[in-house]
Amino acid sequence: QVQVAESGGGLVQAGGSLRLSCAASGSIFVADVMGWYRQAPGKQRDLVATMTRGGISNYDDSVKGRFTISRDYFNNMVYLQMNSLKIEDTAVYYCNLRGRANGDFDSWGQGTQVTVSS
Repeated sequence: QVQVAESGGGLVQAGGSLRLSCAASGSIFVADVMGWYRQAPGKQRDLVATMTRGGISNYDDSVKGRFTISRDYFNNMVYLQMNSLKIEDTAVYYCNLRGRANGDFDSWGQGTQVTVSS
């Protein structure tokens, strides 16, 4: 079973920065796509950014130019550098891993809270 766990959330003032980390662990697997989603209170879970095994990244328009996703392929980690944070970035951020082990899988972390204050 493959698991992912996030870290790095917290409280920050608008305009500040935070870096989220996510580590994948478990049995032998291939991590095809790793990424970040977020869910604000009363809203659905939305894409923030993803990166494929080949290094192709995809961002939601609302974070382009402010957030940067990166991966450590050897250690099966994914990071989200968040700069110029806005109050509307406040949400629970979830790490997601889609890959292959004994079949395809789709793993989610427990989430980490990011709160941006004025």
